[in-house]
This record gives sequence, C-alpha cells and structure tokens, in this order.
Amino acid sequence: MEILDRKENNLLNRVEISFKWRHVGNATPSRDELLNMAKSMEPGASKECIIIKDVNTRFGQPLTTGVAHIYGKKDSMIVEPKYMLERHGIKTDSSEEKKVKAAPVVATEVAGGEE
Repeated sequence: MEILDRKENNLLNRVEISFKWRHVGNATPSRDELLNMAKSMEPGASKECIIIKDVNTRFGQPLTTGVAHIYGKKDSMIVEPKYMLERHGIKTDSSEEKKVKAAPVVATEVAGGEE
C-alpha cells in the first residue's frame, strides 16, 4: 500500500489517509485486508477505530484506491454516518435515536362547515 496523502484532523480526532494499492496477480483486497494494512501504516492505530471509504478498483487493472479515517478513540467516530459504522461491524448507540421523537400529530378542522 502506498500513501498518497496524509492529513491530521485534530478537530475530529482522526488521521485521514488517501492510499493506492497495487495488487498484481491477486484479487481485489477485502475490507479486512484494507483495515489491516491501514493499521500497519499508522502506528498505535486500533482496527476498531478505522473506517475505510471511497474504495475504487480500476476495471482491468490491479489498482485499488481509497481513503481511511483512523480515529484516536471510538467515541470520536460519532461523526461517521450510521450505515458506515454498521458496514464496519461497529454497533451504534440507539439512545441517540430515542432522543429524537416524532412531533405529535395535531388534527385540524376544515373551516367553513358542511355544504
């Protein structure tokens, strides 16, 4: 794996890595292989705190590109969309969903009476 760009985002407590992986003679790397490679590229990273995004394999070429977000702690991952966390096998806290309640339905009468 080759790192194309590495940015430290202190506000979101993460490191953002753009990568390129040439896999000549092998199949397209799985998400688990990409997670392990991202973990090895960033010292001190935990596999549970890595999100792999925007993976793109070129048709007919053994080249895969993508972006890895490596978080400092699991609590910082709240900024990721729920579907992305579920895709990586990270359980989301459903208490936040309970905080957002549907607005009560208010019945309104049509003015003017019956005709």
